[in-house]
Amino acid sequence: MNSNMQVTKRSGERETIDLDKIHRVITWAAKGLNNVSVSEVELRSHLQFYDGIPTEAIHETIIKAAADLISPESPDYQFLSARLAIFHLRKKAFGQFEPPKLYDHVVKLVELGKYDTHILQDYSREELDTLDSYIDHWRDMDFSYAAVKQLEGKYLVQNRVTHEVYESAQFLYILVAACLFANYPKETRLKYVKDFYDATSTFKISLPTPIMSGVRTPTRQFSSCVLIECGDSLDSINATASSIVKYVSQRAGIGVNAGRIRALGSPIRGGEAFHTGCLPFYKYFQTAVKSCSQGGVRGGAATLFYPMWHLEVESLLVLKNNRGVEDNRIRHLDYGVQLNKLMYQRLIQGGMITLFSPSDVPGLYDAFFEDQAEFERLYVKYEQDESIRKKQIKAVELFSLMMQERASTGRIYIQNVDHCNTHSPFDAKVAPVRQSNLCLEIALPTKPLNNIDDPDGEIALCTLSALNLGAIKNLGELESLADLAVRALDSLLDYQDYPIISAHKGSMNRRTLGIGVINFANYLAKEGVRYSDGSANGITHKTFEAIQYYLLKASMNLAKEQGACPAFHETNYAKGILPIDTYKRDLDKICDEPLHMDWESLREEIKTHGLRNSTLSALMPSETSSQISNATNGIEPPRGLISVKASKDGQLKQVVPDFEKYQYSYELLWNMPGNEGYLQLVGLMQKFVDQSISANTNYDPSRFPGAKVPMQVLLKDLLTAYKYGVKTLYYHNTRDGASDKYDDITSIEKEDDSCAGGACKI
Repeated sequence: MNSNMQVTKRSGERETIDLDKIHRVITWAAKGLNNVSVSEVELRSHLQFYDGIPTEAIHETIIKAAADLISPESPDYQFLSARLAIFHLRKKAFGQFEPPKLYDHVVKLVELGKYDTHILQDYSREELDTLDSYIDHWRDMDFSYAAVKQLEGKYLVQNRVTHEVYESAQFLYILVAACLFANYPKETRLKYVKDFYDATSTFKISLPTPIMSGVRTPTRQFSSCVLIECGDSLDSINATASSIVKYVSQRAGIGVNAGRIRALGSPIRGGEAFHTGCLPFYKYFQTAVKSCSQGGVRGGAATLFYPMWHLEVESLLVLKNNRGVEDNRIRHLDYGVQLNKLMYQRLIQGGMITLFSPSDVPGLYDAFFEDQAEFERLYVKYEQDESIRKKQIKAVELFSLMMQERASTGRIYIQNVDHCNTHSPFDAKVAPVRQSNLCLEIALPTKPLNNIDDPDGEIALCTLSALNLGAIKNLGELESLADLAVRALDSLLDYQDYPIISAHKGSMNRRTLGIGVINFANYLAKEGVRYSDGSANGITHKTFEAIQYYLLKASMNLAKEQGACPAFHETNYAKGILPIDTYKRDLDKICDEPLHMDWESLREEIKTHGLRNSTLSALMPSETSSQISNATNGIEPPRGLISVKASKDGQLKQVVPDFEKYQYSYELLWNMPGNEGYLQLVGLMQKFVDQSISANTNYDPSRFPGAKVPMQVLLKDLLTAYKYGVKTLYYHNTRDGASDKYDDITSIEKEDDSCAGGACKI
């Protein structure tokens, strides 16, 4: 290479390229890493240099050269490229590698309007100096390359037009902690800030996108999931659309329950007009969802829910498919189909399902969620009433249409509304759960709005985070982490703004949290157990028992200090009913693990002191935030030991955690023989999780005759999930074969941003 080659500095000046300086930086980044070659990175970089190359392009070329070398043989290139990227990022943010003092940094960013002014009002200079002493900037060196690119792309405070970055990761973690505990008593808050900073910056607690990207900035809406229920009136439909726009613009993932809207041809105003049916209003909601991008972080997305027995269901089930014309398709929403025991019974018995317009069958829609016996009584009664408009279809035909659309689009989700209400934190008679959210892990009560300021409506919000199972040494560690997570998220409820009165009221009354897990696959690999063969059933039962127990204990202790949530009386917890009392007993046949926690003492304490939070747990996909923690996402098995995530930042290679130690212990997704073992694990988790679980079903057509997955296999898995008490099913994934290479070591995946980041990707 020509050593007289010139580089162009930011000032526009040109100077001779300093190859020694480049060598020193790469050597520094390679320190302590295994099987990485400084000269190989240099060689690949030099080939792409040219005369007059900008200094910034030199940095980026070196980083990419190192990232391209990530492989099963040399996984540590993910850390070499990450360190180079951190070096580059800090130079961009601070003009030097060494970060500034916290106080100086905060003052500067408050003046620029990037940080919330309250930080300087709530904390003295002396306290900020103390917080500065807690920061370990070398923790930046623990990030993988995929993590640094996600931080740059989504989380760090920046100007998304000019691409200027203003902070590095440790400032993000310490300031999120400082903001969340700002209202704690001065004698204890610095300890909580330190503990929470340590837990998040060492990846033991994972935070969702809205919190990571938003807390410390002037934007104060951090709930990941927003559930909006629509009534059957124009006023309610308009209020729903307005609510969608407000929350999509503030980074939330949306669930819309539109099941009450009457069917096509229903009479309006006593027959004066003819109802246009669901489709025009669903299109209206789609327009509202797509009207805002979320601060450049992601586009808006929503899932819309309706019951399987809706008169228009055959038209609704095909809204997402690629056949048909724009008039009868609404492809930019996802859909959740609501089922219950009666629907499944009709399928098993070879019977018929009768379709109605909710407006024609008084009481049926509400009973669908609140009272299963009453629903069946009314349903049969209306089937026999010849004066009521209806249509009958064979149950097997309707279920097959639903599963065919689920298979072809991947995005027809399932909600078992009876499980959502019979195995629920809420008393279904006073606070029924009628819908879920974009990623189907939230199960909370809602009420339709008649206008945007309706004080009688209820929009449900849920604030999320996750515990990193791969980062704990034993289950006892979960107690302090659960306490920190509950305290931080509960504080967030008071710290954030509420653009709509019905959302504020619901949040303050119920104080709902959803704390889940990441890195479950790594956890199983370390334990030497598998998803598919039942070997993980006992440890899964034991682990999720501990998680729910410690979360409930943390919320009960917080209620002792700050009082129970005002709507605690609307929960089953208030009656002393716990998740261990209402689970599906079919689980006992697949797992004989006993209960290990002192549930009876906790039951009495909860009845005495209440809970600060109506809900505590939900298992979200954590697709993006798990990458930050260099963890496997949520509860899912990895598709490959190296995943190539195709995102807007280009292709990011991510290696499974502890690759060199446990690479032979991981069970990869497409090596699993079917969904049965995974669904057993989800059922065992659901025994304890008080909300719901983003659970996927996965199919490899090459395993079946004619490379086609038989309908009976799809229906069997659906019935298996129901039998084990699974509340919701999320994606249906089909292996296409084209994306897998290296004999299943590497998998190429498209990063899915439909799940609005905090929400779902947390």
